[in-house]
Amino acid sequence: MKRSSLILGACLLSSVSFGQILHGTKKTFTLDDTLRGTITPERAWWDLMRYDLSVDVDIDNKFFKGSNVISYKALSPGKVMQIDLQEPLSITSVVQGEKSLKFTKKGANAYFIELPATVSAGAEGDITVHYEGNPKVARRAPWDGGVSWAKDKLGRPFVATSCQGLGASVWWPCKDHMYDEPDKGMRISITIPDSLMNVSNGMMDSYCLYKDGKVTTVWEVINPINNYGVNINIGNYAHYTETYKGEKGPLRVDYWPLDYNLEVAKEHWKDVPRMLEAFEYWFGPYPFYEDGYKLVEAPYLGMEHQSSVTYGNQYKKGYLGRDQSGTGWGDKWDFIIIHESGHEWFANNITYKDIADMWVHEGFTAYSESLFTDYHYGKKAGEDYVIGTRKNIRNDIPIIGVYNVNHEGSGDMYSKGANMIHTIRHIIGDDEKFRQILRGMNKDFYHQTVSSADIEHYISQKAGRDLSKVFDQYLRDVRIPKLATQVKGGKVNYRWENVIDGFDMPVKVAVDGKEQYIYPSTSWKSIKGKTLVADRNFYITQ
Repeated sequence: MKRSSLILGACLLSSVSFGQILHGTKKTFTLDDTLRGTITPERAWWDLMRYDLSVDVDIDNKFFKGSNVISYKALSPGKVMQIDLQEPLSITSVVQGEKSLKFTKKGANAYFIELPATVSAGAEGDITVHYEGNPKVARRAPWDGGVSWAKDKLGRPFVATSCQGLGASVWWPCKDHMYDEPDKGMRISITIPDSLMNVSNGMMDSYCLYKDGKVTTVWEVINPINNYGVNINIGNYAHYTETYKGEKGPLRVDYWPLDYNLEVAKEHWKDVPRMLEAFEYWFGPYPFYEDGYKLVEAPYLGMEHQSSVTYGNQYKKGYLGRDQSGTGWGDKWDFIIIHESGHEWFANNITYKDIADMWVHEGFTAYSESLFTDYHYGKKAGEDYVIGTRKNIRNDIPIIGVYNVNHEGSGDMYSKGANMIHTIRHIIGDDEKFRQILRGMNKDFYHQTVSSADIEHYISQKAGRDLSKVFDQYLRDVRIPKLATQVKGGKVNYRWENVIDGFDMPVKVAVDGKEQYIYPSTSWKSIKGKTLVADRNFYITQ
C-alpha cells in the first residue's frame, strides 16, 4: 500500500446530503461525495496489491467492455469490498475463481461486493470485475475529464483518457481513493483496431495481432501507481527513443508523437533531457526508472500520467505560446513538458491522500517551473519567473480544501503555492539546504501517499524552524501578510498586519540599503535606520 500511514475515514453519513459553511458560502456535499472521498470501512480493511486491467475499446460506438483483476491483502478481517465505477458505465459481474459474487450499489458510483467468507488478516486473494458501457465524454479535458473521442487533422481516431479529481473510476473499476496504490503495479491491456496504436503507462510488454482486425497492446507497470495516473492514448503514433544518463543510471525515454508531427517533435521535445537534468538536480533521481519516461501526444493540453506524460501544447513554447509569468523566461521552454513532468516527483512519487491537499502536487510542481528556469538560466531568472506568476493569484478561498468528500481548494494552489515555497526557501536562506529538503522529501516519502500535515512537519523539521504559522497563513487563510512600517526619530518601526494570530515569519529586508533578517510580530518593534525595504522574494505586501 503506497502510503506513509493509514488514516481511517469517518463513518458514512446516514443522510443523503449535508451542508457545510465553506469560505462564506454554503456548500452541499452528497452521499456520493462521501463514498468517493472517505476511506470507508469497506476500503480500509484491505490493501491493494495489483491491478490487471483489460479493455476492448469500440471507437465507433464510444463503448468500453472489459475486466479488472483486483488483487488484495487483508489488513484486518473483512468480507465486503467497495469498488467504484462511475455511471453510465456499470459492473456486469464479479467473480472469484469460478464463483459469482453478490454485489449491491450505493449512490451513483459505489459497488459493495460480498466475498464468499470473511477474509482473515494477512490473507491474500483477488476478484475479477467485469464491466461495460459508454464512459463519460470529456467536455473540456483535462479539467472536465473522461474520455476524449477526437480526430487528428487527417480525420483519424485520436482517443485519450484524463481523470484527475473526477477519478479513475470514470473509465475503469477500481479502488478509487488516493490513499492506496497497488504495491505490485499493474498490467494494462487495451484492444483497438489494428490500424491504431495504444500507449499506456510503464513498458510495453507485448503487441498481439488478432485475425478480426484488432490489436491488443499490453503495458506493464512495475511501480505503485496512483489511479488517475493510469491512461490510454490511441492514435496513429510515430515512435522514437533515447537513453538519458541519469543519477540511477540509464533511463529509457520514449517519445510518441502523431506520425505527421515526428520531425517537429524531434526538435521541440528536446526540453525533455533538459527537464530531467534540472529536476534530478533539485528533486533527486527520476522516481520510476523501471517504468521509463514517455512523452505522448494527446488531443488535449496535457496531464501528468505516471511514466506516460501526455502532451497537447501544439509544439509551442510557454503555455500555448504564452509566458505564464509575463517576464519572458517562460517563453524559453515548453510549459507542458516542464510542468507535467515535474509531477513525476510531486504527484506520482509523492501523492496526496486526499485531494483537499492538492497543493502538495500543484504548489511544488508550479515551483518546479521556477527551479527549471533557475537551473538553466540563473537564480535571478528563476526569481523573476515565480514572482511574475503572482499576478495570477486571486486570494479567493483557502488553498486547503474540505477533507473526506473529494473537494479541492483554491486554484491558487499553483501560483500562491509556488510563491509560498519560494518564500520558505528564503526564510531558510540556504539554497543547498533547501535543495536537500526537496531531495529528502522525494527519498523519505518515496512512492508514498501523504497529507499536507506530513509535508508541513517534514519541512519544518528539516529547516530547523517551526513554520506552522507560515503554512497556516498561506494555505488556510486568504490574506497576504503586510509588513507595516513607520519612520520616527531615526528609527523604523515595523510589525505584521493582515495575519493570523501568532504569525511569526522572519523576513529579509534592506535597512538603509544593508540586508539583514528581522523578526516581526503583530506588536511594534523598531530598528535604527531611515528606510526599510522587504526582499522581493517574500510573498508579502509593504
